Amino acid sequence: MKKTASVPFEKALERLEEIVEKLESEEIGLDASLALFEEGIGLSRVCQQKLTEVERRVEIVLKESRGEYRTAPLPDEPAAGAAEESTSAKDRSE
Repeated sequence: MKKTASVPFEKALERLEEIVEKLESEEIGLDASLALFEEGIGLSRVCQQKLTEVERRVEIVLKESRGEYRTAPLPDEPAAGAAEESTSAKDRSE
């Protein structure tokens, strides 16, 4: 299986589409199908992770545009923790 963690979103999505086409249209053996499936699962996880990161960044921008205070979440921190922190920071500033 290829290393997929550092693949840009667009490239990962493009490759994932290629894999789906191959699995749907070509007569390939079980081992080749399994290898493509494994690669596809890895790429779908990369895409989902990148989409989640973008969603978090958009939420931060939207909160800032409403004039709310916030602290940026750590990469592994869930988004819900950031909402609690931003409320605490706002309370402290008032």
